[in-house]
Order: sequence, then C-alpha cells, then structure tokens
Amino acid sequence: MDKALTPGFWREKPLEDMSRQEWEALCDGCGRCCVLKLEDEDTGEIAYTDVHCRLFDPDTCRCGNYALRRQLVKGCVLLTPESIDEDKEWMPSTCAYRLLAEGKDLKPWHPLVSGRADSVEEAGISVRGLTVPEYEVDEEDYEDRIMEGFR
Repeated sequence: MDKALTPGFWREKPLEDMSRQEWEALCDGCGRCCVLKLEDEDTGEIAYTDVHCRLFDPDTCRCGNYALRRQLVKGCVLLTPESIDEDKEWMPSTCAYRLLAEGKDLKPWHPLVSGRADSVEEAGISVRGLTVPEYEVDEEDYEDRIMEGFR
C-alpha cells in the first residue's frame, strides 16, 4: 500500500534520497518526454516533434507499457537520480526532474503544487491532442513535424 506523500517533499529531499513513490510522483504527466526529438548535429540543439512514441497513450499522456518500455523501445531514456545530469537535456525545460536537478522549484501548475492533475493541460503543457503516433509518420518527415516553441 502506498503511503501518503509528505507535502513539499521535493523541497526537502535531494532527488537521490527520494523513495520510488516520491520519484514517480514528480512526473506531471505532460507527455513531452514521450515525443520524438531531433538533435541538430552541428549545434546539439534538441527539437521536439509532434510525433509520439509507439507506446505512448495519448488519452492518458502516460506510457502504455511503462514497466517494459526500455526493452520495447530502443533509446527510451530511463531517468534516475544518477542519470538525470546526463539525460536532462533530453527532458523538457518544464520537467520536474530537470527543474529539481537544476536547483529550481516545481511550476505552479504541477499537480504536486496545484493539487490537480488537470492543471498541466490547463497550463498548455500537456501534449494531449497534439501528437500523432510514430507508426503513422515516415522517419524522413520528422523534420517537418518540429513543434516550434515546444521545449
């Protein structure tokens, strides 16, 4: 049985000291980490497309097979307290894991702050309704699917 989360735990605990339940609760459910990204070979800049991973459930904005995602999707990032520093550039700038790793606080719309899961969509952060599955798009068309200002 899950125990209740302590309000504001993310302000009190370093990422590496969080329980699995606390770590998982940091995910705001925006789905931005599940869209395919392109890296500019010259600048290293990361661009977000409107193409989502084949495991992504666009209705819930969650992974459809979270437990096996690494085995099923080559290149899926398994974010951990130990890997956050090297992987955070692939995470959206609004991501709780990235924000906390950078010494920042969660955004006011984050469900842990607002107390409501709907606040993510209301703030325009969620990808719900904005993406298409990767199996519907040819890989050579990904560059045409970059979402401007979506970082």
